[in-house]
Amino acid sequence: MKRIAVVCLGNICRSPMAQVILEQLVADAGLDVEVVSAGTDVRRSGEPADDRAATILQAFGYDPSRHQAQQFDLSWFDECDLVLAMDARNRDDLDELTDVAPGQLRLFRSFDPQGPGDVPDPFFGDEEGFREVFNTVVRTSTAIVARMAANRQ
Repeated sequence: MKRIAVVCLGNICRSPMAQVILEQLVADAGLDVEVVSAGTDVRRSGEPADDRAATILQAFGYDPSRHQAQQFDLSWFDECDLVLAMDARNRDDLDELTDVAPGQLRLFRSFDPQGPGDVPDPFFGDEEGFREVFNTVVRTSTAIVARMAANRQ
């Protein structure tokens, strides 16, 4: 089994969306991959996904109800094959924690067919920002799963 972690700041918007979507796509592809998510900041620990993130996920048939925010744990570098940071700040925060194996810590959008970059934080915006993040996460997650499926064969 492989294990992938997706990480943002508070673990209530971007990374829960990515976790829920990746989990479903991985299951649909029949891959043996566990997907977890976390934040680099402890302040939101224990909270559910942001209502706006949950609403858009539910609108497209995903179930965010099990999500509970948690802080990234250093031990995850030993437990995860791939750690995907939602933006450069999150990646830099994670990179400062320890020496990471080459290729283990990457930006989530490094797999985006439309090009690399940050997944913007929609927290202080409106629903349109959450739709943009949702579309980016679906597109990128689809590419990640396709790559894993191709590497399996």
